[in-house]
Amino acid sequence: MIKRLLSYFYPIKIYSQKSALSQSIEITWANGDLVMDSLNTNYSYGSLQRILKLGLKNIGFAKIKKMESILILGVAGGSVIKTLVDDIQFSGKITGVEIDAEMIKIANQYFKLDKIPQLNIVIDDAFEFVLKTKDKYDLIIVDIFQDTKMPNFLFESFFIDRICFLLKSKGFILFNTMLLNPEENLRNQKLINEFKTEYFSIKTIPRVEIHNELIVIEKLD
Repeated sequence: MIKRLLSYFYPIKIYSQKSALSQSIEITWANGDLVMDSLNTNYSYGSLQRILKLGLKNIGFAKIKKMESILILGVAGGSVIKTLVDDIQFSGKITGVEIDAEMIKIANQYFKLDKIPQLNIVIDDAFEFVLKTKDKYDLIIVDIFQDTKMPNFLFESFFIDRICFLLKSKGFILFNTMLLNPEENLRNQKLINEFKTEYFSIKTIPRVEIHNELIVIEKLD
């Protein structure tokens, strides 16, 4: 494909769509790969895939491969799903929650998410979903952005307590955050300080791709 070859020299945009929820969604050939971007940041593949893959490596690919069920809050193009299936060879159940139905249509068209047999996509607000679900998970990945902004509810005690409740024993949360100013640094530190160390092990992977910080939480009991 000529566009793919040319993308090694300069990015080639092949799709652009305005979304009421996500504002701008673009699909671009870059360095031989398709990536999904918002106006100011990478949404899937590209740097985001590298960020979340680092977090999964920190948990351990062998450990993840043996898990039974994974919940992903914030799907976008589904790059972390491709990492789970292609790189880790995870064969268990994957539930992906995405509020923007248009995003999933694009992901199916360009990244073939609908061809992954163990994946169940739910179009819903992440907060509403975690309130309703009765399932429990070995791994919960939180990767919710509106361009470079993160919704406030992600850092509220009620939401954090709820996703911790949905974890199985010895389960993990991989929380991708973005730090662009001192206030967001303080926000993350407050979240970390609120965890009870007798029930959870928590660590951070700071300054991934410059502005991201990964928070890895393990349920001990």
